[in-house]
Amino acid sequence: MNSALIQKYNIPGPRYTSYPTVPFWDKAGIDMEDWKSTVVKAFKESNQTEGISLYIHLPFCESLCTFCACHKKITKQHGVEAPYIATLLKEWALYCELFDEKPRIKEIHLGGGTPTFFSIEHLTQLIEGILRTSEKCLDFEFSYEGHPNHTSEEQLKGLFDLGFKRNSFGIQDYDPVVQKAINRIQSFEQVKKVHELSREIGYQSISHDLVFGLPFQHEHSIRNTIKNTIALKPDRIAYYSYAHVPWIKGVGQRGFDEGDLPQDKEKRHLYELGKQLFFDNGYVEIGMDHFALPTDSLYKAMENKKLHRNFMGYTAGKTALMVGLGMSSISDSWYAFAQNEKSVSEYTQRVEEGKLPIFRGHLLTEEDLVIRKSILDLMCHLETSWHPSLTEETKNGIKNRLKSLVEDGLLELSDSGVFVKEEGRMFVRNICMAFDLRLIENKPETRIFSMTI
Repeated sequence: MNSALIQKYNIPGPRYTSYPTVPFWDKAGIDMEDWKSTVVKAFKESNQTEGISLYIHLPFCESLCTFCACHKKITKQHGVEAPYIATLLKEWALYCELFDEKPRIKEIHLGGGTPTFFSIEHLTQLIEGILRTSEKCLDFEFSYEGHPNHTSEEQLKGLFDLGFKRNSFGIQDYDPVVQKAINRIQSFEQVKKVHELSREIGYQSISHDLVFGLPFQHEHSIRNTIKNTIALKPDRIAYYSYAHVPWIKGVGQRGFDEGDLPQDKEKRHLYELGKQLFFDNGYVEIGMDHFALPTDSLYKAMENKKLHRNFMGYTAGKTALMVGLGMSSISDSWYAFAQNEKSVSEYTQRVEEGKLPIFRGHLLTEEDLVIRKSILDLMCHLETSWHPSLTEETKNGIKNRLKSLVEDGLLELSDSGVFVKEEGRMFVRNICMAFDLRLIENKPETRIFSMTI
């Protein structure tokens, strides 16, 4: 680990779950008819081949985790469940009106918030309601995020019976000091209970989400957290860098300040330590911040060059159309993005009016599509080819911006494209920034992104 390089490249930058990134979507937004036409186009091109994906945002949590930057609604009143499920199904019906044939669903992912805030009765109502107007692809993959303290055996069994064979548990850290700071207190015994229940029920892939760079984290706490994680042997491990973005309205990152966070070299040491411990126990690095056992579908997707990245993170397969349902969800038609209203009340009102609840979006230009493909290749496969439509001026500009990364031995440039060396993997976000024409043309005057390292 070269501390000088970390100091040099640890700058604010996007995580590239999309291109263009949300802050650089067209300020004028997207015309509703343009959005619908791209949905129809993507659906016609792909429904009978790869199918479509659904991301369903279930925003409710009983308490606030102070490290979380997701859009959520804190409440202990479970009376919110039924009306929210009804609204989701109405929104799905609005999308189904655009389709000229029954949609074939490749993926469903329940994200949050806390999806397991909802009772199995309401989750069943949601999934069965969606499947009444669609059919599953033969190789479908349904997954959900679960809070270890709020996931029951009944929910685990019920979701499995609905077709969910993969789940993900938010662990973050087992250290009691760290847990108190981020208001996410859960015991290893509780995690072990829901993990082992998942195995007994028959889940094919279990993932644990860990975070490095949290307040008061140190080498001992990371070693202990990973020791406990390895003892359960999840199929996948997401090892995320904590994104400290308290300037974003509504994030709620409090209970600690920046001085409590491990910085630069210290933070990167936590990542490198974790990575080595994963390697020592048979895990393989996937893209950025993800690890998987060689038996898992994510590893197989990487090996077969089918790894994909979108607003759900890394996935084992690509669909051109991803419909986002629920408050704040982002949909992706490949040709455009659209985000739903960010409050439950505004989201519900729009759907009740019979309208898709979109409040902003972006229609990609031909140039956007080319750059999007390059950044996606880099994030998934650590290499990309020069697209033939790139002008020499644009290509030379990218090469110039990559020059210092080449000189530092982090990547290779050739007439055919860009190849990221193993030493450059940790700097892949910086490499993508050299391709990011929207970022370069509209340099933000204030800080809007977390640090790249």
